[in-house]
Amino acid sequence: MIKGHPHIGLFQPEIPQNTGSIARLAAGSGCRLHLVRPFGFSAADRNLRRAGLDYWPFLDLEIHDHIEDLLQQFPGRCVFLSKKAKQPYWAIPDSAELFVFGRETSGLPDSLFEAHGEHFYQIPMFHPGVRSQNLSNAVSIVIYDRLRRMHSQGTTLPPSR
Repeated sequence: MIKGHPHIGLFQPEIPQNTGSIARLAAGSGCRLHLVRPFGFSAADRNLRRAGLDYWPFLDLEIHDHIEDLLQQFPGRCVFLSKKAKQPYWAIPDSAELFVFGRETSGLPDSLFEAHGEHFYQIPMFHPGVRSQNLSNAVSIVIYDRLRRMHSQGTTLPPSR
């Protein structure tokens, strides 16, 4: 993990391809990935491994049994992404360090919204028939926007391989 880069939290992910793609994104962006159990797949799932390609050795991964264990590591510095939110993701404060995303089918539990509703943000949908983005796309949108804001003062990129 690159010091100062955001942490990505996935609450009970269900689709191995999404989690694999997000793992690849986390490795490439220098972010730590936090997964909260239970998962809807096995860690040995070939779809999970295939989506992450050969980048698994570069992933900074932490697994948690309970969401509370994860949230306690970031008091006052957690934000949650959900279609239930009223605020757009570009309003997320600069102090946010952990970005928590919910399950593909049911999102984040109502109990989290009730406890932390003022820290919920959404990716706006501009068509009334579209409910949300794919989870791996949503993580990409939010995390790379955060990195853009963090690194916008510099004009150099990391070395290419």
